[in-house]
Amino acid sequence: MTVKYIRISIDIHSMRKIEIKDKQLTLNEKVEVVYEKKITPFGNSAKIDAPKKYRGWRAYVIIVKD
Repeated sequence: MTVKYIRISIDIHSMRKIEIKDKQLTLNEKVEVVYEKKITPFGNSAKIDAPKKYRGWRAYVIIVKD
């Protein structure tokens, strides 16, 4: 069995760690909120709405299979 391992990012100053191993995601970071939303059409593209109070914050968007 071949193990596929991808390390996306490590930031030593904030100890942020994102790891994808065998299609499993590991995220190690201080988290404010986690919520699930549907991606909706927006012209020729798509969008995900977020609460106004998080405007300007950094966020991750993770697309999952249904």
